[in-house]
Amino acid sequence: MALDDAPLTLALAMMCGIVAQIAGRHARVPGIVLLLGAGVALGPDGAALIRPAAMGAALPALVGFAIAVILFEGGLSMRIDVLRQQAVVIRRLVTVGALITAVLATLSARLFMPWDWRLAILFGALVIVTGPTVVTPLVRRLRLTPAIGSILIAEGVFIDAVGATLAAVALDVLLASSGGEAVAGGLSMFLRVGTGAAVGAVGGLILVGSLRGHRLVPHGLENMLVLATSITTYQVANSLVSESGITAAIVAGMVVGNLGIRRLRAVAEFKEELTYLLVATLFVLLSADVRMRDVAGLGWGGVTVVALLMLVVRPAAVAASTRGSELSRNERLYLSWLAPRGIVAAAVASLFATELAHDGVPGGEQLRALVFVVIVATVVVQGLSAAAVATVLGVRRPARTGYLVIGANPLGRVVGEALLELGQRVSFVDSNDELCRSARRAGHVIVQGDALDVDVLVAADLDSVEWLIALTPNENVNFLVCRLVEDELPGARLAIALEAHDRGVTASMAERHDMAVLFAGENDLLGWVERARHARPVLHRWILAEGHGGATAPADLPGDDVLVIAVVRDGRAELLTSRTTIRPGDELVACVAADGRERALAWAAARGWHAAPPRAAAPSPSPSP
Repeated sequence: MALDDAPLTLALAMMCGIVAQIAGRHARVPGIVLLLGAGVALGPDGAALIRPAAMGAALPALVGFAIAVILFEGGLSMRIDVLRQQAVVIRRLVTVGALITAVLATLSARLFMPWDWRLAILFGALVIVTGPTVVTPLVRRLRLTPAIGSILIAEGVFIDAVGATLAAVALDVLLASSGGEAVAGGLSMFLRVGTGAAVGAVGGLILVGSLRGHRLVPHGLENMLVLATSITTYQVANSLVSESGITAAIVAGMVVGNLGIRRLRAVAEFKEELTYLLVATLFVLLSADVRMRDVAGLGWGGVTVVALLMLVVRPAAVAASTRGSELSRNERLYLSWLAPRGIVAAAVASLFATELAHDGVPGGEQLRALVFVVIVATVVVQGLSAAAVATVLGVRRPARTGYLVIGANPLGRVVGEALLELGQRVSFVDSNDELCRSARRAGHVIVQGDALDVDVLVAADLDSVEWLIALTPNENVNFLVCRLVEDELPGARLAIALEAHDRGVTASMAERHDMAVLFAGENDLLGWVERARHARPVLHRWILAEGHGGATAPADLPGDDVLVIAVVRDGRAELLTSRTTIRPGDELVACVAADGRERALAWAAARGWHAAPPRAAAPSPSPSP
């Protein structure tokens, strides 16, 4: 088998990258830690199974392809309304903070590395970037406070454009053969950013128009169009002005992400999955391309530069960028600690190493090696410590708890009261004046408004709840609310109530969108609402006897007379849905219709269910805001 084969090299890198990502998920460590290790272990300095040199000119092309997709996906997640809340800090970080980072990193490299000013300046420009491919998964996994999360994600996306563009300008200036060329290279910063922004805006608007057009893009082809547009936008910008494609990809993604496309969820999921694949493949290839002799040759000077970047340069940049802001001291400290570098730094460093070698400038390999060490050190040290530091500084949001019930109708209130009795935190959203007044008189926490309005869901503190229960009598509204949450405010688990006499939304449709079906299946919702309105259902608690061969599937429950709301197992209450399995010893909390009480009790007795002993009063949960 010939290992010096470009397709085989790409396939092996792709496979190894995905395996490393899977292992990282299981080990609960940043996947990039294992990706870097895999690249070194399988590259020419290790097992020599992956040989990036075999790809030749195809490697830079693949890097450009991947960066276009990665940064478009990053821009896609940037919401203008969220960015406005921390606009001053974000703007300072990508301007003043970037300049401070570049200057101090340049001085550090010049003092502690045997380099001339050219290499030191290029290094300073390269390490401006952080990395959305590292930062974004960390922020999502750690549930950082909204201010910190939005700042870190936005910085990671925008700073890539600033850093890569500034590095390209620095390279042009430093390799210029005359003063005129140097001036032109410096002024190209504005041309690159302007061209990228213009091309990106046009590409994004064309894509939005295409996706909004009635039947213009057939179902199933949206993702392919988005992929082609993101890559084409990047390459068109680069063909007009070199290194403007990064800005173009980010701007195009932001345009698409902020103009409210109905089919955006499927597009975002596809782009996110593709991003994972490309990041995994590229990190393996680029880390395999770094020679360990170059890393070892950095010596203690390299270690000193990396330590200064983490402990001096980043805190100085954050201090200047957050001065006078509303961020707390601990939030500033956390921003000062977390700045892992990512794929753009690795990709641009590899490109510079090639260009410097082509122009006969020595030191390009050492430059790439030091950037590689910066990536490894920041990802490993900061990535692995991010959770512990966030906990110590108190910048993590509390774990999700409680339930938000959409629908304060009589049935919804019965379900809410059953959960409250189990010690759960419950709040409601409804737009009906009478239902809201009734709920408030009963002592419930309720936010009045349309549940299909994102602002209403935010006001109801959806971001803090574990479950959203869509329980209006209209299953289509229930489905739309769950899809809205899935698209715009993901995080809460979704439970949907379905009407047995309406085939508009089926259980299989709900499951495809990761919605659990409430009450274990479809029911006569309108009938139950009327029952609850005129003769309030009684809450019963049953326990399935140990060793009894009774019902174990929720679908076996008699939905006409009994709606099981929750299962209590080992002292923990869990909402009963189509995904629940009932086991001997479980306690069921159910509402029983007044006109079907005798039938329900007979059904329970025949299957080994017996009344649960009285429950101690549950502690009052903290009220929702």
